[in-house]
Amino acid sequence: MLKSAATRAVKPLVSDQVWQRLRRIGGGTTEAPGTAGQGPRFAEMDLTAIARHFKTDKAGTHHYTQHYERHLKHLRGEAFTLLEIGIGGYARERQGGRSLRMWKHFFPKAQVVGLDIEDKSFVDRPRIVTYQGSQVDEAVLRRIVAEQGTPRVIIDDGSHRPEHIRETFRILFPLLADDGIYAIEDTQTSYWTRFGGNPDRHATDTTMALVKDLLDGLNHAEYPDADYEPTYNDRHVIAVHAYHNLVIIEKGRNDEPSNVIPAKRF
Repeated sequence: MLKSAATRAVKPLVSDQVWQRLRRIGGGTTEAPGTAGQGPRFAEMDLTAIARHFKTDKAGTHHYTQHYERHLKHLRGEAFTLLEIGIGGYARERQGGRSLRMWKHFFPKAQVVGLDIEDKSFVDRPRIVTYQGSQVDEAVLRRIVAEQGTPRVIIDDGSHRPEHIRETFRILFPLLADDGIYAIEDTQTSYWTRFGGNPDRHATDTTMALVKDLLDGLNHAEYPDADYEPTYNDRHVIAVHAYHNLVIIEKGRNDEPSNVIPAKRF
């Protein structure tokens, strides 16, 4: 195979280690499904293996990928938009984007979109695009959806502050595809005051309070209050899966009728 002009000009001048770093920065074979001798075969790898390849903390520090695989593997061969809030890499300049790369190679036909409060445009690649802005800026969130298409998967790995998580969900859940998946990561901060959480498990303004409300809403048809008007979430959340520090919400039509048994008349 003929080498590109850049390869012929640069590779002889640098060490193998530096060349591999340049390939990674330039979106070379370590970021693309390869053939023999051209990097890992991502199509043959599960999500945890891909996460470890790109060194995202979704596997290792956390244990999220096994759950994501269960709930998202049916989309692996489909074309759709995935939006992740929070791109990471704040300890060093020009760091971040590990999970975006993971999603790109787990979903080879997906458009992967990231939003971050900092400029992460250096992460942009074919099928990866980033936006800068706040996760509670409704105009920014709506612009992303307008420009990138209705997301089928949304992942909140942003500030981890309950007030932000709740507001982002309020804005984005109605914009999610009708058969979409919405994930909230790092729900442990619901109880941590340094993130704006509350150690009181009965507090009504935390991340987990939102999750508990969604669970109640699954059964809104059974509420005895005849005047109760179901909310958007009541009518569109069809399942809530809660794991350690991770919640996955399925969207659909929650319109099953009540199972109430009429009282017998004597």
